[in-house]
Formats: sequence, structure tokens, C-alpha cells
Amino acid sequence: MPEIDTDAFLRDLHDLRAIGRFRTGVHRPTYSAQDMEARRWLMDRLAACGLAPAIDGVGTVLGRHGGPGPHLLVGSHIESQNEAGWLDGALGVVAGVALARAGLPVDVCAFADEEGHFDVGFLGSRSAIGDVAEAEIDASRNRTDGTPLRDALAAAGLEGLPRLRLAPERYRGFLEMHIEQGTQLEGAGLRLGIVTGIVAIWQWRIVIEGQQDHAGGTTMAERRDAGLAAVRLLAAIDEAFPRVCGERSTWTTGRIALDPGAPSIIPGRAEVMFQFRDVAVPVLERMEATLRALIRESNRRERCTARLVAVSRATPALCDPALMGALTEAAEALCPGGWQAMPSGAGHDAQNVARIMPAAMLFVPSVGGISHHWAEDTREEDLALGVRVLGAAAERLLAG
Repeated sequence: MPEIDTDAFLRDLHDLRAIGRFRTGVHRPTYSAQDMEARRWLMDRLAACGLAPAIDGVGTVLGRHGGPGPHLLVGSHIESQNEAGWLDGALGVVAGVALARAGLPVDVCAFADEEGHFDVGFLGSRSAIGDVAEAEIDASRNRTDGTPLRDALAAAGLEGLPRLRLAPERYRGFLEMHIEQGTQLEGAGLRLGIVTGIVAIWQWRIVIEGQQDHAGGTTMAERRDAGLAAVRLLAAIDEAFPRVCGERSTWTTGRIALDPGAPSIIPGRAEVMFQFRDVAVPVLERMEATLRALIRESNRRERCTARLVAVSRATPALCDPALMGALTEAAEALCPGGWQAMPSGAGHDAQNVARIMPAAMLFVPSVGGISHHWAEDTREEDLALGVRVLGAAAERLLAG
């Protein structure tokens, strides 16, 4: 068994937490001063563990082990959502540092912008597998303030640096440790989750066209209210989806924008951002077919016209059986009966890396299931157990 220094691991987590601290969480949006400070901090930690650190042209940090293989790639991301939690992403990177400190032949990575502050989506991990063209970077903007990605890269000192390209032949696979971001483990009294697969997110824009008009002078019989049509459509979706979804499917209306959005004007246009998630493509296809049928039914019943625009259709990523097996054996050895196999309801960098090499994930519980909020937390004894299990699984894989 590798000797994981769990005290040093926890200290690193808390040191990183101090960069961009917000209440009990952190605020480290991508390419902010806090984010770049965290990346420099990480490079120093990687060098102290004997790895050769480098940062690439989109901000991904990679620490390479200089010894002979075989190697594993271990990591996640270190930027955060706005005013969010201290463990999301950071846990997987610092766990990689802990494995390197223990002498395991691992490379440690912190992919850039997993949190999607820019509209490329999974910029770092997709770039590292060759899935982001320069034109996509040229066109990308910050989702919050519209800053061009090229400008943000230049301001962060990354302009002109080459982009990392992972070499899959170097690795036995990729391991990512993460908080669950849900209540399944805590609710079951379990301490570890062996991830079976990572959901695909299918995202849509629903646009409803009505007629803008006066809120007092237009009778109810005359109205073409795009806002009410949107609400009725979303209620119909919520009623129909339970009949076609999978056991762990989710669907979310993330944004409703009414135009012109004034209290005394009937909205003439509604735009809805809607998504659903599952690990099985047939389930996703059933949900899409149901959504399209509901759009057609809305257009038959309503005086407004709805249209559906596909924004993105990701592919679910199933975790590698051999890597899952090593995690399972390590979990049972160190925490007998205290783990379960489970899907991930959130997206992760691992789903992109899985396109070029075997990949697997290990979950530890989230207190109260809270994530993407500054109150996010996990008990330190669960953090320490998780990194020990990750280290034991890595040793099994590297020895195999």
C-alpha cells in the first residue's frame, strides 16, 4: 500500500481554500486573479512532489512524472463557480498531488474551465484531447460579462502558449476523485461511491413567439401571451417526463427570459433554456421524442408558436471496468461494506478524457448534498479515506 500523507493532503486542501476564499467556500472564476494565483500555487506543489509542472495556452496545468512508466493521469479542475464550494474540482487535483507525494508514478492535471465560465464547454479537457479548434476559441465569450476568451487569455498571461495534447499511450488510465454533489451516499450512510458512468447533458433552447401588447387594453381572449404559453409547456413536460425517463434522469429549466420583460406589457417572446440528463442514450432519445411531441401539441393548442433549438447533445461516458474494479477492491479493503456503485448526475472532465483512454471516478459524500454553493462541505475523515482508497487503487493498476 502506498503511504498517503493524509495530513499533508488536508493541509493542501485548506491552503488552496484560502485562495479566493468566500465565506466557507471560494470564488475563483476562470482566469480571475484568484484562479491564476491558484494555478501558480499548484505548480509549486507539483514541483515540490518531484513532478515537472507546466501551464498551457488555455490554462490547463500538468505535472509530469519523470520516471519510467506505466503512468496514471490523476486530476480534475481548480477554478470554481461564482461564490461556490471549496472542494468541487479542487479535491481531485489535490488528491493527485497526494498520490505523487507518496511516490506513485502519476501525472497530475488541473483542466481549465470545467465550470463553464466561457461558452466553449469543458475547455481544458476538450482541448487536451484535440476537440477544440482555434475558431471555437476565437468565437467564445464569457457567459457572465461577454468578455472574449482571447482577451481573457491575454490578460491572464496565457496568450501564445501552446495547448496541451494528452498522449493516451503514456497512461494506464485517468482517475478523478470528486465530491458526490448529491445526497445518495449520505442518505445511505455510505462513505464512498464507485462511479459507473457520467451522464450526458442534452440542452435545448425553446423559443415561443407571441404578440407583445398592452396589459390593460388587450382582453384575455385576444392575447398571444408567450410567457403563459411557456409556463403551460413546461408544466406539460414535467407531467410527461416521469413516464419516459430513467431511474436517475433529471430535467431542469435553467432560465426563462421574457421579452420585453416589463410588468405592464404582455410578453411577445419567451426563451427557455432547458436540459435533461441520463447515462443511457435510449432514455435520452425517449425524452427528446417526448419533448418534440409536446412542442407539436403546444403549437396545436396555443395561439403562440413554439420551436425547439438543439444547443448541445453530449455522449454519456461509461467508466472503465478495470479501473472500476481496482477502485472497488480498494474500497472494500479499506471500508468494507461502506461503498456503493452509482452513476454521476453531474458532468466532469473524466467524460472527455474517457474518449481517448480508460477513465473512472471515485465519490465521497457531500454534507447535505450541497454543491455549487459556498456551504459545500465533506467530513475530513471521508476526504482522508477517499484519498487512501484512490492511492490503493492506483497502486493496483500500476502493478497490473
